[in-house]
Amino acid sequence: MTKSMKNNKIRIFIAGHNGMVGKSLVNFFRKKKIGKLILASRKELNLENFNKVEKFIKIKKPNVIINCAGKVGGILANSSYPTEFLNENILIQTNLIKSAFKNKLEHFINLGSSCIYPKNATQPIKEDYLLTNSLEKTNEAYALAKIVGLKLCEYYNKQFKKSYLTLMPCNLYGPNDNFDLKNSHFVPALIKKIVNSKIKESNKIEIWGTGKPKREIMHVDDLASAIYFILKAKISKNKKLIYFLNKTSLINVGSGNEFTIKQFAQKICKIENNKSKLIFNRNYPDGTMRKILDNKIMKKLGWSPKISLERGLSNTIKWYKKSYL
Repeated sequence: MTKSMKNNKIRIFIAGHNGMVGKSLVNFFRKKKIGKLILASRKELNLENFNKVEKFIKIKKPNVIINCAGKVGGILANSSYPTEFLNENILIQTNLIKSAFKNKLEHFINLGSSCIYPKNATQPIKEDYLLTNSLEKTNEAYALAKIVGLKLCEYYNKQFKKSYLTLMPCNLYGPNDNFDLKNSHFVPALIKKIVNSKIKESNKIEIWGTGKPKREIMHVDDLASAIYFILKAKISKNKKLIYFLNKTSLINVGSGNEFTIKQFAQKICKIENNKSKLIFNRNYPDGTMRKILDNKIMKKLGWSPKISLERGLSNTIKWYKKSYL
């Protein structure tokens, strides 16, 4: 760890610290005893209001902003509320990026989503596949908003010689995830259904869609580790990172844990010793049929995930039971 990462000279504003990624990042940074963390709840700071964001940054004087904030959800939520997903996410990102620039911050790390890539992109998905084809319709609004944030970082880098960076994680899961079936992603939805079916002694578990789409997932604590790794490299002006940042403002962060939705459900059933029958409801959309990220840049920089799928799922199931049951 660099000396500047240890002391209070580094002041890190984590936007969205109460979300799944934000909470993981706060816990990770506190364990590492990194500088001073600047946090603000929604009541304390409306990220959709530029004047309030700009004033907050000016007063608090962070030298790093990590954007974990945003409206997120699964296929059903995205399909039902596209206006909110587009508007809210564009405002949050642009306000933070503009405020970072106006206050002359050197370090801005933006978090994207793998849904920004074309629906039928060649697998594994490389960073330069962005905008080469049409998006998946079921989460198009969210994807478009994240592309705006990513491109704004890229344009500030080109026009004003900044080094703003967007990290593009694969599907995330872990403690503090959203377990509301109407708005959740597939992993928390599977965990909730499988755990609850065992408690109710049900012999059937309904899974939305065909169960055939393949997904890559990563524990949220591994993403926190990746963000820390990148921030440390940026502050220490790591030559390998500078080389890649001269070529791109977007870096994938993947795990390689790729299975079908059905296989994920079976793994959770095994952990829970739940022998109920899986019933696939084809009235719900599948979304993109396969999505796995090319993680070569992060590997070349020297980072890799550490949490196995079994340990991560067990950890998340344990947290769900403790928090909801």
